Amino acid sequence: MAFDSSGGKCVIFSAPSGAGKTTIVQYLLGKLPELAFSISACSRDPRGEEEHGKHYYFLGIEGFKQKIDLGEFIEWEEVYTNNFYGTLASELERIWGAGKTVIFDVDVVGGLNLKKIMGDNALAIFVQPPSFEALEDRLRFRSTETEEKITMRLAKAQIELARAPEFDYILLNDDLQRACKEAEAVVRTFIS
Repeated sequence: MAFDSSGGKCVIFSAPSGAGKTTIVQYLLGKLPELAFSISACSRDPRGEEEHGKHYYFLGIEGFKQKIDLGEFIEWEEVYTNNFYGTLASELERIWGAGKTVIFDVDVVGGLNLKKIMGDNALAIFVQPPSFEALEDRLRFRSTETEEKITMRLAKAQIELARAPEFDYILLNDDLQRACKEAEAVVRTFIS
């Protein structure tokens, strides 16, 4: 299925895990009512308080693969073995149909894939941590992951950090309040 990306604008936030992109996206959603969050689909089970249709569309591995076969994704990837994430075309159609700008909170590969598909209708922002050490500290401070998962995320982060120049805008998150204000200004300019 070919996707028509002329439906509206979108803002893509990408970063390594722990850089602060989700916090910044939540801030923007609270400040800019013209934005609507694109809920990603995934193959994993919900964690903690996560809800289907609010945090993710939890499809399971077979359900995810079925939607791949049916061509229902704009983009998808296997982030880790049997751990799929993607963007459903129906999700963008829902948001654009409501007259809003889509905002994504996705990993780096997903963000670059979306930018390639959306072209000039997308603003791709890379959230840059102040340093690799700060990123590691943030991941450890969260205390939500095993040591094995943290090591895996850090290895992935090194690759992702090298891809920052491929984005339209690099947002340094060395001070969260300042980064949120800067993100708000950049996004307001893009969507107006």
